[in-house]
Amino acid sequence: MQSLWMVVASLLFACMGVCVKLGSSTFSTGELVFYRGFIGLIIIAALARSQRVPLHTPKWRLQLTRSLSGTAALMAYFYAIRALPLATAVTLNYTSPIIVALLLALWFRERLRPAVVGSVLLGFAGVVLLLKPTLQSEQWIGAAAGLGSALLASVAYISVRELGRAGEPELRTVFWFSGVTTLLGIPWALSGDLQAIDLKGAATLIGVGLFGGMAQLAMTRAYRLGKTIVAANLAYTTVIFSSLFGMLLWNEVLPFDAWGAIVLIIASGAAVSLAARQPVRPPVGAPLPQAGHGD
Repeated sequence: MQSLWMVVASLLFACMGVCVKLGSSTFSTGELVFYRGFIGLIIIAALARSQRVPLHTPKWRLQLTRSLSGTAALMAYFYAIRALPLATAVTLNYTSPIIVALLLALWFRERLRPAVVGSVLLGFAGVVLLLKPTLQSEQWIGAAAGLGSALLASVAYISVRELGRAGEPELRTVFWFSGVTTLLGIPWALSGDLQAIDLKGAATLIGVGLFGGMAQLAMTRAYRLGKTIVAANLAYTTVIFSSLFGMLLWNEVLPFDAWGAIVLIIASGAAVSLAARQPVRPPVGAPLPQAGHGD
C-alpha cells in the first residue's frame, strides 16, 4: 500500500528529530531551521539534476502555498517547543490528522466514514496517553502556536496531495519547500549569534538536512500515491520511533501505560487503513450504478 511511505517518512523524521535534539545545545532554533532547509535544498537539487527532473514548475501557485504553509508550520512548531513542555507541543502538533479529516470533509466535500474518524481519534488518544501533556493557563500563546502548526501542516499535506494529482514530481515539490524554508530561515538565523561549526556540529547539521529532505520525499510520495487520511494517520508512528530512540540514546524508560499507548497508535493506523479501503455502500433502496461502455 502506497500510504506506507508515510511510515518511512516517520522514521526519517524521528531521525531528524534526534539530530535536532543533539544540535539544540549548540545551535539556535533559527540556525537549525536554516540548515534544515539549506542542506536539504542542496541534496534535492543534486538528485533532481542526476535524474534530470526539471525544477521549474507550471503549478507555482500551488507549490508556493505548500511551501509557505509547510515552512510556517515548522516555525510555529519550533516556537511551541520553546514555549511549552515538549510533550504538550508534540501532542498539539499531532492534531493535524484530525484537522486533515475535517478539511477533507468541509473543504473538499469528501465523505468520511464514522470508522475513519473514530480511528483518527483513537490514534490521537494514544498520543495523549503516551506523552501525558500538561498545559498551564499562562501558556496559551504557545498552545495557539502548537495548534497553528497543526493547522498549517494540514494545509501543506493537502497541498502535497493536490500537487501529486497535478503530476508534480516529488523532487520538485521538496525542492520548492526547501528553498522557501532556506529563505525564511535566513533572517531568523541572523537575528541571534551564529555559532562556529566543528566536525561534530557539521555531522549534526548534515543529519538534520539529509533526514529531513529524505523524509519530505517519502511523505510527498505517500500523499501523492496513497490515501490522504491514511497517510495523515500513519504520521502518528513518528511518536513511536521517537520514543524508541529516546530509550536507546537517552535511557528514557517507557512505563507500562506508554506501551499501551503505542498499541493504540498502531491499532489506529491499521483500523483507519482498513476503513478507508472499504467501499461506500449506497443507501437502502438506492439504484445500483450501471456499468457504461467504457467500464
